[in-house]
Amino acid sequence: MPKPEKVQMVQEIQERLSKVQGAVIADYRGLDVATITELRKQLREAGVEFKVLKNTLTILAAREVGLDDLEQFLAGPTAIAFGYDDPVTAAKIISEFAKKNKNLEIKGGLVEGKVLDADGVKALADLPSREVLLSMVLRGMQAPIAGMVNVLQGNIRNFVYALEAVRKKKEEASA
Repeated sequence: MPKPEKVQMVQEIQERLSKVQGAVIADYRGLDVATITELRKQLREAGVEFKVLKNTLTILAAREVGLDDLEQFLAGPTAIAFGYDDPVTAAKIISEFAKKNKNLEIKGGLVEGKVLDADGVKALADLPSREVLLSMVLRGMQAPIAGMVNVLQGNIRNFVYALEAVRKKKEEASA
């Protein structure tokens, strides 16, 4: 018979997993309290929740929400950074922190319900921010328009020159 506390904890983990946009699973062995506190502070400022969870309870919750592939990353000391607003934020912060703190090992992660391995999380972290991507898309959309405007301006300019030449010829012919 499961204890009510464990049932409640599984339900809380299920809720987190079902509403998360992006999550990173990491092994924090070898990090001292001050280092973990600094990591938690950076994550909290970005709106990311960092939890150390029991693997068995997390596995049960992952199965309930259809994330069976997550089980492969849930062995040994495990902490999960849950990003609810942006799928990339948790990956960026954890990856940058792991570069400076070799004891923090990225095991895997989630992006909008898709399970990623450690390389996938690192690749995600290397992506530009959402705002940068949107500006790149807008620039790409504006480039053809700007090119068309330049062509039209050139054509209009040539048309005006042609009209001016016709006018001058008529003046010369009438004079």
